[in-house]
Amino acid sequence: MNSGKTMFTQVMDLMPWTGFMRIVAHYGGDTRVRSFTCAEQFRAMAFAQLTWRESLRDIEACLAANPSRLYAMGFRQSVRRSTLADANESRDWRIWADVTEVLIRRARKLYCGEELGLDFNGTVYALDSTTIDLCLSLFEWAPFRTTKAAIKLHTLLDLRGSIPAFIHISDGKMHDVRALDLLHIEAGAFYVMDRGYLDFERLYGMHRQGAFYLTRAKRSMDARRVCSMPADREQGVICDQRVTLNGFYASRHYPELIRRIRYKDAETGNKLVFLTNNTALPALTIAALYKQRWQVELFFKWIKQHLRIKRFMGTSENAVKTQIWIAVATYALIAIVKKELHLDASLYQLLQILSVSVFEKIELRRAFAKGKIRVREDTFSKQLPLFDFQPDTSEFL
Repeated sequence: MNSGKTMFTQVMDLMPWTGFMRIVAHYGGDTRVRSFTCAEQFRAMAFAQLTWRESLRDIEACLAANPSRLYAMGFRQSVRRSTLADANESRDWRIWADVTEVLIRRARKLYCGEELGLDFNGTVYALDSTTIDLCLSLFEWAPFRTTKAAIKLHTLLDLRGSIPAFIHISDGKMHDVRALDLLHIEAGAFYVMDRGYLDFERLYGMHRQGAFYLTRAKRSMDARRVCSMPADREQGVICDQRVTLNGFYASRHYPELIRRIRYKDAETGNKLVFLTNNTALPALTIAALYKQRWQVELFFKWIKQHLRIKRFMGTSENAVKTQIWIAVATYALIAIVKKELHLDASLYQLLQILSVSVFEKIELRRAFAKGKIRVREDTFSKQLPLFDFQPDTSEFL
C-alpha cells in the first residue's frame, strides 16, 4: 500500500473496479451521466457506512470539509446531497446487488479455510431473517402491520468467516419459509434453520438435491418411530430415532424416513428436538451444528449496530435497497481488507479506526498493527534540563 494515499483510498483500491464497470455498463448506470458516476456514488455511500453518517447532509458536510483530498479519494468534484439523492432514487439497485455478490464471492474464497471447531469439514450455512421497522406513511411500498411498515432481510450466512452467501430484501409480509424457494441448493452442504422453515415439501426438495438440512421439530408434529439408534444419555442425547410422518399431506410431501434427535442442553437444561436427513454424523455433532446457527443472529445484531441500515437516506424502494446493498458490500469489503492484509484486528476494530481515520495518509497495516509505540532512548538526549539547573549564587553572598 502507498502511504501517500488516504486510508479510504487504500480500502477502495481493493474494489474489483473492472468487474464493477462491467456491471454498471450492463444496467446502463452511467448512461447520459456527466458529473456523478456510479463509482462516485458507491464511494460516497461507502464513506457514509465507514464514518457512520446518518443523512445526505452529513455526507455533504464531511466531504466538503476536506476539499483538497476529494480528487485523490475518487471524487472529481464536491458531492451535493441533491445529486446523491437523485442517484439513489433513479439508479437501479440491482447494480449494487451484483457488485455485492462479486465481493461476497471473493470474500468467501479468502475465508474458505476458516475452522468451524466441529468434526465436520463441509460447508455449513445458517438461514434466518431479520425485520427492520419503517414508518408506514413514508414507506407505503413495504406494508407489514395495519399501522407499521417493515422490510425483511432473508440471509444465508456462510459460517466460515460469517460471510452472507445470499440476501433477499422483501416487505415485512413475506413468510420466512418462502426464502427456501429462492436458494440455489448446494449439494453436500448443511443448511441450519429454526422452526420457521419447517416445511416438509421444501425440505424434501433439498433432500433430493443432495443437501443436508437441520431444523427443529414443532410440538404439533405427527410422526411415529420406526427404529432407534444407540444414544449416549450422559452426553445429553436422549434418543436418536428414525421416524416417518403420519399426516396425509405430510407423508406425501416427505415419503422417506427422517432422523429425529432429542437432546438436553447441559448449560440451560432445555430439551430440543432436531430433525435432519443426515444419518452419518454423530448426534452430538448435529447438536453442535445447530448451536452454530446463533452466528446468523450475531450477524444481524452486528450489522444493525455498526452499519447504517436502520435510518435511511431515501424513502423509495430503490433508495432503501441501494443503501442496504452498499452497506453489505462495505461489510464484505472490510472482511476482504482484513484477510488480504493479514490483520489481527476484528471487523469492529477496523470500522472503529476507519471511522475516525479515513482522511489520514497512513498505511493500513501500520494503522491496524497491534503493538505499543516505543520511544527511543536518545529521543530527549539533546533536551536541556529544566529543573536540575543549579544557579551560582556565590556572588550575592
